Amino acid sequence: MKIMNARIELLDEIKDREVKYVHIKFDNYHKEIVISGTLADVLPLLNFDYDNGYGSQELFGNIWYTDGTWSEREEYDGSECWSHKQCPEIPDIQSRKG
Repeated sequence: MKIMNARIELLDEIKDREVKYVHIKFDNYHKEIVISGTLADVLPLLNFDYDNGYGSQELFGNIWYTDGTWSEREEYDGSECWSHKQCPEIPDIQSRKG
């Protein structure tokens, strides 16, 4: 069992990036809870602990940043984490044609 605070974990993921919008889903005693809005809207609602250890994913969601990147909630091999992503550059195929 690995107990984590959802609010602290979100802030650790954001670091110094400017947040545009946050969307989080989780199950609270078999009732799906959805929290969406600005960072100021969601932070007070995420101040709870959950089991971030091996098992089924408990938190789902996305964080969109003003620079066009985003963080996505993922599960890998039984552990949950945030993953920061950015759109890859389009390859310059024209310069490779002979």
